[in-house]
Amino acid sequence: MLTKPVTWIVVAVLGLGAGAALYWFQPWKLFTDTTVTDTLSVVAPSAAPRGSSAPPGPVVVAQGTFVTHEHDTTGTARIVRDSAGGHRLELAGLDTSDGPDLRVLLTDQQVRTGRAGWHVFDDGAYVELGKLKGNHGDQVYPIGADVDPADFRSVSIWCERFSVSFGAAPLA
Repeated sequence: MLTKPVTWIVVAVLGLGAGAALYWFQPWKLFTDTTVTDTLSVVAPSAAPRGSSAPPGPVVVAQGTFVTHEHDTTGTARIVRDSAGGHRLELAGLDTSDGPDLRVLLTDQQVRTGRAGWHVFDDGAYVELGKLKGNHGDQVYPIGADVDPADFRSVSIWCERFSVSFGAAPLA
């Protein structure tokens, strides 16, 4: 049977299919973890002291706690405005699964619990802040000067490959 060309063609096709499936699904990421330890802002009160002309230090302008979607996800997301007026997204204590092609999105979508919230975050307006640096720890993502954080209602850990949210946090 191994001497027939059809057998070798079937083996080759199965081998190519297995290789493509491994590349697409990346199952080894079920067993990998990456911890990030970016420095988070030490936030100031939301207003400068009376009589002070000094600009306030970093201020939290919106924040929320992650809810689980496709994969268990916990932690806090917050948008911080620095004393120069720039913004950044900080993920504090993030804990989620690793996966293929994970991104951090600011979105205009409302966070929904359960399966109803898995696929909505690329439906409306969104801004990709970058690839997820790691699936554990504290992370910081700059928000471009051309992006108004007030236009967005939530943050999603988004799997671009499968168009699904691992978890999301409402920003209030």
